[in-house]
Amino acid sequence: MRAASSRVMMESLWEAGASVRVYDPVAMEEAGRIYGERDELTFCESAQDALQGAEALIIMTEWTQFRSPDFDSIKETLGSPAVFDGRNMFEPETVTRAG
Repeated sequence: MRAASSRVMMESLWEAGASVRVYDPVAMEEAGRIYGERDELTFCESAQDALQGAEALIIMTEWTQFRSPDFDSIKETLGSPAVFDGRNMFEPETVTRAG
């Protein structure tokens, strides 16, 4: 996680005044060590939990569990259906069709 693009993304979002909810099945402990407790950072127990109260989904890792998302559930959970695929895992048409 030392030079991870997710760090750049989170830090940029914080500079813009955003709060960030994160879930990573591998790097949560390392992220906690790097960032500690912050008001603008919430560590979540699951990918679905990270969507609760979120305005957008930003995918910054290619873990297997993120490769087959339920876009209908994501659309229902997000405050607005905004998805940023930072790893180019999905065909844009697929995401657009899901709404």
